Amino acid sequence: MEFNHQILKIVSVFIAACFVMISYVGAANALQINVGAASTVEDVGQGVFFYQQSEYPRDCHEVISGCTSSNSSGVYVIKPDGYPEPFDVYCSNEDRSSGWTVCMKHSVIHRRAESMAGFGRGWEDYKRGFGFLSSDYWIGIDKLSFITNQAVYDLHIGMELSNGSSILITYSGFRIGDEWDNYRLLSIEEFSADGDDALTSCPGNMVYGNCTCQQTCDEPNRCSGDCDRGAERCYCPTGFLLDRHDCVSPRDCPCFWPGVNTVIQNGQSFVNDDCTERRNCTERRLIREELYQCDLNARCTVRHDVQGCYCDVGFEGDGQNCESIFKDCYDVYIAGHTQDGIYTVRPTDWNGPPFTVSCVTDNGGGWTVFQRRNGIDRGTSFYQNWTSYREGFGSFSGDFWLGNEKLHYLTRQRDYKLRVDIQTSGSTPKYAEYTSFATAGENDEYRLSISGYSGDAADGMRSADGTAFSTYDSDNDGCDIHNCAAEHRGAWWYGSRWCSDNYDSYCDRFNYGSTTKRCTDSSLNGVYNGGNGVNIFWDHSRNCNLNFAEMKIRPAL
Repeated sequence: MEFNHQILKIVSVFIAACFVMISYVGAANALQINVGAASTVEDVGQGVFFYQQSEYPRDCHEVISGCTSSNSSGVYVIKPDGYPEPFDVYCSNEDRSSGWTVCMKHSVIHRRAESMAGFGRGWEDYKRGFGFLSSDYWIGIDKLSFITNQAVYDLHIGMELSNGSSILITYSGFRIGDEWDNYRLLSIEEFSADGDDALTSCPGNMVYGNCTCQQTCDEPNRCSGDCDRGAERCYCPTGFLLDRHDCVSPRDCPCFWPGVNTVIQNGQSFVNDDCTERRNCTERRLIREELYQCDLNARCTVRHDVQGCYCDVGFEGDGQNCESIFKDCYDVYIAGHTQDGIYTVRPTDWNGPPFTVSCVTDNGGGWTVFQRRNGIDRGTSFYQNWTSYREGFGSFSGDFWLGNEKLHYLTRQRDYKLRVDIQTSGSTPKYAEYTSFATAGENDEYRLSISGYSGDAADGMRSADGTAFSTYDSDNDGCDIHNCAAEHRGAWWYGSRWCSDNYDSYCDRFNYGSTTKRCTDSSLNGVYNGGNGVNIFWDHSRNCNLNFAEMKIRPAL
């Protein structure tokens, strides 16, 4: 029968004439060897050493047999046949097993009480012996070889379990070879056991004791089974995982990924450090995904101790595909993002990918800017074609037009109001607000619906309600005489109400042949410092040559 030394606290090992037994000595255990009293050297068969009788006792059996005044346990000097010099041993005379007398028949070979001697040693230490006879020690395999080859010995092993119960194991015919034979276990015969509890034999490389955490190949990151309660049981030692019934190195688990040196839990996945590869453990098989990469609106990071692609703020999804959860800058604002900045939104029914917008938080917050002329970035031309105005152009850090298609989907998802902020060089800022603002789709030429003016900049959109959007290559102003977008060098919601009229020259009017014409009360997509009719103006004669203009919307709450 095999037994696992890691199951128990082995305290003492003795060799003695007559028999070998295990006895429980207080809080300690004993491994003892006794020689059979009726045996002779010839009984052990071939290979036994023959030596001249020594003047010293050959083992503890002879020590105790020669004592006339005391038979107590203690340290004595013996000299086995053929051994070059005498040495100290511990002889036990304590009867801790029913029917066994160990008083004068034992030579201690291995004793572990408290951990005073380290047993993680090399060959030479185990050959010579180490430790202290008063506590933990190993007598030395070389001495043990000489002792066991001078008579027939029994082996007794005394052990104490961690629950306090004790076990006595007995083997007969115990004999060790010499150094030339690497101290081979030449003979060990009949086995018997006795004690307060049955001896538990753990399979493989398991150990026995109070298990506090047992991790498995299928669940490498959590404790499982009886270990959750600190129960006494066989379990895998540190550095090993339980794979069904065996303790294995993590590298031997079926879902071990060498590239990241990790065991993946069955039914879960794992992503490498740069989020370029993900592997899944499915039915205890490691499967590599063909393609794994983060969405443009995601980042590779660790959340809740798990590496992977995670959607940015304002997005939702699996990290490989992220959808914006904000419909506009108002959603951004009420979500707690109260700083001006660039955010990503996805309006209701928008079929394209989420897009970025410039959000401003003044005047109540939550404004989505769709046009800006900041007076600094004057390199962006607003004399663009239909496609450019449909898709948008410019830079959020300077001048830009968000795009008519985006503006349409923004304003169709709920009721919006418009705010226009303007300023001329050296003048006081002014504003105009409209309680209702929306644009139709491209099939209706992004036609404008606007009403409900208030503010101090004058109503520069009073003639724009119901007009279509026009660019120089898509003339939708309704005037057959001229192209308003081309004449104003911009793009806007121009009308035809003044198409046939002639006017005096002013900043909102352009020269057309020998006459002066106008198409709108305002044109915020004109030219910086442009001449009459092509400059940036609001409410015709009141606000000319603007160097700042900003148009923005938010829900009409």
